[in-house]
Amino acid sequence: MWPYEVEVCGIAAGTITGSDGLDYSVEQGLEALETADTIILPGATSAVVEEPPAAVIGALLAAFEAGTRIAAISTGTFVLARTGLLVGRRATTHWSTAKELARRFPAIKVDENVLFIDEGQLLTSAGAASAIDLCLHLIRSDHGVGLSNQVARRLVAAAYRSAGQAQYVPRSVPDPLGEDFADTREWALQHIGEKITLNDLAATAGVSVRTFSRRFVEDTGYTPMQWVLRARVDLARELLENSDLGIEQIADQVGLGTGANLRMHFQRILSTSPNDYRHSFQG
Repeated sequence: MWPYEVEVCGIAAGTITGSDGLDYSVEQGLEALETADTIILPGATSAVVEEPPAAVIGALLAAFEAGTRIAAISTGTFVLARTGLLVGRRATTHWSTAKELARRFPAIKVDENVLFIDEGQLLTSAGAASAIDLCLHLIRSDHGVGLSNQVARRLVAAAYRSAGQAQYVPRSVPDPLGEDFADTREWALQHIGEKITLNDLAATAGVSVRTFSRRFVEDTGYTPMQWVLRARVDLARELLENSDLGIEQIADQVGLGTGANLRMHFQRILSTSPNDYRHSFQG
């Protein structure tokens, strides 16, 4: 069963016309924010320069005070910024409007070089594609890596990309190596329980180690071996969530060799132990 109920709301229920010329059916008014667990503010061209209605600002502030999580996508960050909640916090938006966000709101620590930022109750993302990364991050936080990976597969999206990955790489046309790297990542996942070296990965991609390493970082935000390590930990998380295998068995299956190695990398990457992680999902 899907664990989220999604509702669309606005200043008032009814049909509105977006800046793209399309009509959208709005199911509820701002009263829906009073019972929401998470509020997602979409981006809009008008959000950069126009002040939101006072009723919207008031509803967002009341929701925040009640403990509601608020996530802003792309230029939706401008709406969140106008509530004052981002003062003194890190935030991001689409790279093309980041300088304008910093100019208008100098008290916000604007970072234009990341996909998304998690400040606890407040989250912001860059463009529409990185909104997928942010939403997968929310699913992972709420319900574990197993469900987030299922959703990523349905979307044909990367299961995880580093939040700190640069959102804009100054190359006008992606070269065809991207597809090769997708195949290489799939190969690595199929052999995740085995020893995998940088030479293995580069050979599978059909490029030199130097080229592979550089472009892999551009594609994922991680070095190749960092990505492999996180993939091993990711699989370990799934096994901890959904199986009764012991720590040593899981470490062996994901290619980390020993329980000690699994505990070390788990603590370093997730700041918790495998046992504590398992208990949080299995009660």
